[in-house]
Amino acid sequence: MSNTNNRTKVVKTDAEWREQLTPEQFHILRNAGTERPFTGPFLDNHKPGLYSCAGCGQPLFRSDAKFDSHCGWPSFFEPASAEAMTELRDTSHGMIRTEIRCSGCDGHLGHVFPDGPRPTGLRYCINGHALTFDQEG
Repeated sequence: MSNTNNRTKVVKTDAEWREQLTPEQFHILRNAGTERPFTGPFLDNHKPGLYSCAGCGQPLFRSDAKFDSHCGWPSFFEPASAEAMTELRDTSHGMIRTEIRCSGCDGHLGHVFPDGPRPTGLRYCINGHALTFDQEG
C-alpha cells in the first residue's frame, strides 16, 4: 500500500515497533496515547529545522510553522506538505476531535483544532515524542 507521497507505507509488527521506538514513542505512535502536557521534547525548541515522524522519518512540519500556543504540546499552523498526514474523526474521551496520523506509517501524532493563528487558523497540537528534529545550519 502506498501513500500519496509515492513512498511505500511503513508496516511493522508490534514487536518490530517496540524494538525501534522508546516505550513513550510506542505508546503515542502505535497506541494513540499522549504525553503529559509541558513534559515532552520540542515544546520550547525555537531552532530552525524540520520536524519528522519518529516512526518512519517522514517530514511533517517546518520550524517556521511552529508557534507557542500555551497548550503544553508543540503546535504548528501548517504541515510541511498536504500529503504528510491523514485526518480521522476521534470521538474518544467524550469529545469530537480531528486526530492527525502520519501518512507514512499511520502513527498517531496528535490532533488539529480550528483555533490557530493566521494564515491557516489551524493548531496542529502534536506529541513531542512522536517527532524527531533536524536542525538547519
